[in-house]
Amino acid sequence: MIHIKEAIVVEGKYDKNTLSQLVDTLIIETRGFAIFKDKEKIAMLRSLADKRGIIVLTDSDGAGLLIRNHIKSALGTDNVKHAYIPPIHGKEKRKKHWGKEERLGVEGMTQEVLVFALRRSGATFLSEEEILPKAELTKTDLFVLGLSGGENSATLRKALLEKLHLPEYITANSLLPILNALYTKEELLSEIETIKNREAL
Repeated sequence: MIHIKEAIVVEGKYDKNTLSQLVDTLIIETRGFAIFKDKEKIAMLRSLADKRGIIVLTDSDGAGLLIRNHIKSALGTDNVKHAYIPPIHGKEKRKKHWGKEERLGVEGMTQEVLVFALRRSGATFLSEEEILPKAELTKTDLFVLGLSGGENSATLRKALLEKLHLPEYITANSLLPILNALYTKEELLSEIETIKNREAL
């Protein structure tokens, strides 16, 4: 298993399944063209890019290029890397029909091709010594930290969302996977204390 610092953005669940067998990092799906209307996901990607960097890995067809360019224009170039797969003629086994451009997508690539694409993108490969064990945040942690179920929870959550440049309507449950991608428990606790002191909560 390869460990990479940056989060990786792919088009769909089959791409994610293929990569997750090879790479240990956060993998996010655009759900195809759904990313064009998903302001919440774009905001999350922006926060991820600022915090740990992201790598965009889409198919080599026209649709993949459109999605890549949308992310590029929405996020800019800071902390965003691009991995490209070669235009290989073929069809994934699970598909009954050939694609419009008759090319294999990310899910159809070999592990060697994917590793090469990630290396060429400038991905930060981590050694075993650099990987720190990370305890996942839970709903209970959100309650204990005051982000849900408390008197000032909405105010505190809003202040945190502003800090992360995320839409203020995100619920505590929706916020959980985002926080797990961005913080350790210790880092989040420190961030919450800073906000509480600033907001006098």
